[in-house]
Amino acid sequence: MMKSPFMLLALILMFSCNSDDSNPQSCTEVYVFGLNITFKDANTQTIITDGITVTAKDGSYEEQLTMIEDSDYFLGAGEREGTYIIEVTSDNYQTFISNPILVDKTEDNCHVITQILEFQLTPN
Repeated sequence: MMKSPFMLLALILMFSCNSDDSNPQSCTEVYVFGLNITFKDANTQTIITDGITVTAKDGSYEEQLTMIEDSDYFLGAGEREGTYIIEVTSDNYQTFISNPILVDKTEDNCHVITQILEFQLTPN
């Protein structure tokens, strides 16, 4: 006789936790970067990773892109949509400022769409 109230309570809780959304989406827990950028020396075409600072700006938002160990590209704008201007500063290269780069959300709104880009830097 005691089981009946507990089962009723469990059923009520189960149905009350149901989403009102008729199309619940299931997003993965992977963290997606909106920017994946490689830089090359304009004269030698060698990839540049050392001695440069890479900054992404979207309005008042500003982020320094990071390089993952043992990689040759810079990552940023993690799960953040926006229109970014990339600025690269270095003692060895001329300052580089990109055109606007749009990072958009995926169709299901779960993540951002990674922009994989390559830019040439001109030596001083």
